Amino acid sequence: MVIEKNKTIDKILDNFKNVLKADFEVYKNHVYRIYNYAVLFDANSKNDKKYAIAAAFHDIGIWTHSFDYLEPSIQLATTYLKETEREEWIEEISLLIDNHHKMSVYKGKFKKTVEAFRKADWIDVTMGMKSFGLEKSEYKAVQALFSNKGFHWFLLKQSVKYFMKHPLHPLPMFKK
Repeated sequence: MVIEKNKTIDKILDNFKNVLKADFEVYKNHVYRIYNYAVLFDANSKNDKKYAIAAAFHDIGIWTHSFDYLEPSIQLATTYLKETEREEWIEEISLLIDNHHKMSVYKGKFKKTVEAFRKADWIDVTMGMKSFGLEKSEYKAVQALFSNKGFHWFLLKQSVKYFMKHPLHPLPMFKK
């Protein structure tokens, strides 16, 4: 079953409407896709709110900072966690955000949640080509409710812009 609404996600994203501007729906749909895929990988509902927070903040630094966005996204999430008195989640959510583009399996602290989130983002970025065992019907159900709305085109344009400015540096968000 696809989760269509999440109060945490909506509240966080509403705070960034002015920053996201025309990309609001594009990013919101990406966030909801990541959130849904992560929840599908982790049956422990106690982690749902962590995934919601991490999903809402994981790429927001693209709009608030630059395409070198991991640390700015982590800082915004950390501020939010402090403001909402969830300081005990700072390390875990920071790891979720920092490793969401890791190309290999994450084996460190909070492995279960970091891996679920990493897989969720890779599924979305690869448009389901990497599935990590996610059923095709589950992928299609999430996509049906939260279409791409040009998200992948946006990523491609941002990648090209970054490459033109920094041709000798790999994209900063990718890790082995």
